[in-house]
Amino acid sequence: ARSENMQLNTRLFGEIEIEDEKIIFFEKGIIGFPHCQRFTLIYDEGDDGKRKNISWLQSIEEPGFALPVMDPLIVKQDYDPQVEHDLLKGLGTLSEDNLYVLVTVTVPTDIKKLSVNLKAPIISNVTERKAEQLIVEDNFPVKYPIYEILQAKKEKAGE
Repeated sequence: ARSENMQLNTRLFGEIEIEDEKIIFFEKGIIGFPHCQRFTLIYDEGDDGKRKNISWLQSIEEPGFALPVMDPLIVKQDYDPQVEHDLLKGLGTLSEDNLYVLVTVTVPTDIKKLSVNLKAPIISNVTERKAEQLIVEDNFPVKYPIYEILQAKKEKAGE
């Protein structure tokens, strides 16, 4: 089967080409958007060519919809939500090698109020390209402030 790349005209990134193997499937959609099941992850790079902390989960069904996401370990190194195995059944066999966790980012008008949602991580199986957004039982905040953490990291990196 020949892989047909998909052209998608997005609101944020203009027209982009998506390879089939870059499509992540959310069987249950994501919270608030149950009909959006197929996404691709778009990384943003700085002028130095390095990936920025925030990347985008771009919906394929809804080209106008892209969700800012990030690796939670960037801002909370001990983030390890407990998830019931039953909830992850649909993702296939998860291991340290293929498990990838993202959290959604809220970017308000006041950038100092930048936060991530640690209560509803997106858990994905990179090998099978399946993902699910779950609400975890742990006592994590829906709005975990990250602006100062990111600023401190920048200063440490000597930017």
